[in-house]
Amino acid sequence: MQQRTIGPRTVSAIGLGGMPMSIEGRPDEARSIATVHAALEAGVTLIDTADAYHLHADEVGHNEELIARALRAWGGDTSDVLVATKGGHLRPGDGSWTQDGRPEYLKEAVKASARRLGVEAIGLYQFHRPDTRVPYADSVGAIRDLLDEGVIELAGISNANVAQIDLANEILGGRLVSVQNQFSPAFRSSLGELEHCAALGIAFLPWSPLGGIARAGAVGQRHGAFQRVADAHGVSPQRVALAWELALAPVVIPIPGASRPESIRDSVRAVELELTADELASLSDVEELAA
Repeated sequence: MQQRTIGPRTVSAIGLGGMPMSIEGRPDEARSIATVHAALEAGVTLIDTADAYHLHADEVGHNEELIARALRAWGGDTSDVLVATKGGHLRPGDGSWTQDGRPEYLKEAVKASARRLGVEAIGLYQFHRPDTRVPYADSVGAIRDLLDEGVIELAGISNANVAQIDLANEILGGRLVSVQNQFSPAFRSSLGELEHCAALGIAFLPWSPLGGIARAGAVGQRHGAFQRVADAHGVSPQRVALAWELALAPVVIPIPGASRPESIRDSVRAVELELTADELASLSDVEELAA
């Protein structure tokens, strides 16, 4: 498995996103655990979760607990697996998503996440989404305090713009190690943040790198260039999409969500796919994509 870095940690170049295992349409637990185990067998050492990855209001942290159970049930060594979780996003249980970026809330949320994950210190903790009611500096200041206190080992942010990346890095004293933003063939408006992270040496973790749960299966139909490249290599267009993202910068670590073992096995093989300069150019050409 190709390796990339998040701060001082070395992780697999493709991670596993746990959200589909815990929200609407989630599979039974046995299949979810089999998916995590398939990822581990394939060499994945980065697993992304969040306390907000749940369906009902009374099951906050469903995905964190699921990931923890899957890791405990794994027969191999998991000491090199980095579990990244997030706080500051909430699901009231009616299908909506809300925010709470108050420092006091985040400091309690991270302790609850640590308990669910069964760890003394969380490997990577990311502020999930800005709360417009709370100054961004105050929210990130809470993450800094948690880092200083050793409650978390590494600090990141999610759904952030360039100005917020710079502010967070300043508040964290240059210790910002990751930015987790939406990015995919269909969603490219965070390319500026990706390039900014590359210039700073900060890991950029694209969420929904295949376009989201509802659209991931239609990458080839929606984006003709990806299907053409996939056909040329005899692989899936999803694998092409991840290989393209990996080629954009050495800091990029896609975290495709999966709820089936076959899906994560295919995603992981994107690290083996070498695309030509012409192919990469065609995939990066927005006009070409629609053809």
